[in-house]
Amino acid sequence: MSAAAPHTPSRGRRILVVSTNYAPELTGIGPYATQLAEHWAASSARTDVLTGMPHYPAWRTDDRYRGVWRTTETRAGVHVHRRRHYVPPRQTALRRGLFELTVLGHGLLAPPKGRPDAVVSQMPSLAGGVIGARIARRHRVPYVPVVQDLMGAAAAQSGIRGGGRAASVAAAAERYALRDAALVGVIHESFVPGVTALGVDPARIRIVPNWTHVREPTADREATRARLGWQPGTPVLLHSGNMGLKQGLDVLVDLARLAPDVRVVLMGDGNQREALRARAAGLANLDFLPPAGADEFTDVLAAADVLAVTQRASVLDMSVPSKLTSYFVSGRPVVASVAGEGGTADEVRRSGAGVLVRPEDPAALLTAVRALAADRAGADLLGARGTTYVAQHLSREAGLARFDDLLAEALGNAQGSARR
Repeated sequence: MSAAAPHTPSRGRRILVVSTNYAPELTGIGPYATQLAEHWAASSARTDVLTGMPHYPAWRTDDRYRGVWRTTETRAGVHVHRRRHYVPPRQTALRRGLFELTVLGHGLLAPPKGRPDAVVSQMPSLAGGVIGARIARRHRVPYVPVVQDLMGAAAAQSGIRGGGRAASVAAAAERYALRDAALVGVIHESFVPGVTALGVDPARIRIVPNWTHVREPTADREATRARLGWQPGTPVLLHSGNMGLKQGLDVLVDLARLAPDVRVVLMGDGNQREALRARAAGLANLDFLPPAGADEFTDVLAAADVLAVTQRASVLDMSVPSKLTSYFVSGRPVVASVAGEGGTADEVRRSGAGVLVRPEDPAALLTAVRALAADRAGADLLGARGTTYVAQHLSREAGLARFDDLLAEALGNAQGSARR
């Protein structure tokens, strides 16, 4: 938990955070919502979180919450209100729509009791955005949605079945959730045109980048490699995180088929994991690992030679993977198989911590991996740039301070309007 300064704007306030993802989820949006809520709770704010049942990235409800309809628990001073919802084992537009509808319905039927002073929502979830907007309007308090993904663009770009038809529905829900917000946070400037196109005045948009929510690696690198069975002299290319459609992870399976001398590791979970396993059948140089625990996550990242971030070629302006902040902490070089004009490519260029290759091109990706593995000094230099970038721009303290500023501005604007 972060130490809150006495002047934190949430002090003495009642803040509601709406986020479908929350602890104990360890990847994706959950850690950011968790650390933000705990930061405000540490400032003596009454902090409530309206969330779902833990399910990400496996897209399976955590065993500890199976069969639970509603529950309230206290975690690190935060009052966490969980509501049951459908969890789709496979992603189609229809299944994703049912997921959103059940989150929306249960959240609106059973919101936390009491009047908040402000509502902040995390928006990869359309339902979370709409719930936050409705609660804020009901109580006439400032509403601040934070756009982590643009779901309308995601439906169109990610390759989900039926996504084209869902894109207009998702965009309409985003427009509703954003239109009356006091301020709108976006995690990267590449989202600004998309949010503006939804009718948000650019003067109300603020950039609030995600921060690094993991610790620096501490274990001996060679010892970790030995524990994982990675042989000395064998280049290891590792991808960590969600295994979904938009990641386009087929490119890593195809690279493994091209290069038996390279060990490819897919660490994580997601709705495409079994399909990827089937595609990788017979490949002795491709490993599937479960998500690493918080105590060893960055040690595993640091033990790899190269870290991969991949996206389908169609993914442009709807997502910036949260895994990048963890990759940069590890001190290893990043190879990004992504569209050159998207936000992910922008972030890799800005950090100086990696190289870009054409998306969905396993031969180009392999060439970059072999070049990095052959040039250890150059690879170490790229990795060091990542840790420097984190220290200068992506620390937890800096990230939480930006949210304090966002909240202070929204509350100040509301007080000014009330006086007038």
